[in-house]
Amino acid sequence: MKTVIFAAAAAAAFSAPAFAQDAAPFTGPRAGVTVGYDSVEDFKDGVSYGVSAGYDVALTPSITFGPEVTLGDSTADADVVGAEVSRDLAASVRLGYILNPQVLLFGKVGYANTRFEGSNTNNGASLEGVRFGGGLEYAFNGNAYISAEYQRTEYENEGSRDAAVVGIGFRF
Repeated sequence: MKTVIFAAAAAAAFSAPAFAQDAAPFTGPRAGVTVGYDSVEDFKDGVSYGVSAGYDVALTPSITFGPEVTLGDSTADADVVGAEVSRDLAASVRLGYILNPQVLLFGKVGYANTRFEGSNTNNGASLEGVRFGGGLEYAFNGNAYISAEYQRTEYENEGSRDAAVVGIGFRF
């Protein structure tokens, strides 16, 4: 068993440099932070902020695809009912088109779950919906990137949410 583990580790160590040279731009694991404008239906507009992580693979030399998860929060609130937007979770898939080695155009669609808290701690609710959007990612060096993105969430019979966010992140 030790021989099999040693052989697998040796193969990974010797093949990793060759794989890294062949890696297409905008592929592999990534993580970042975002901040931007948040507009929730029937709420005052606010600022959204959060973190994201994903993994992109090259389907062709110019097309990427992969999953993404996000965790966020917002300052949007509704004074009339004393409610505020709390945490926001989303799981999406992203399809990208590499315009050039530094610019990726992407679209995404997935599931979102947003928690709304009332002024009374027992007065909260979670809404589920479909999130979709798109944007641009610009790689300003080998591992770091900045992004601009529009997101729309359609909650089940409960309204919608729009956000325009910018971000910074790193590929590993």
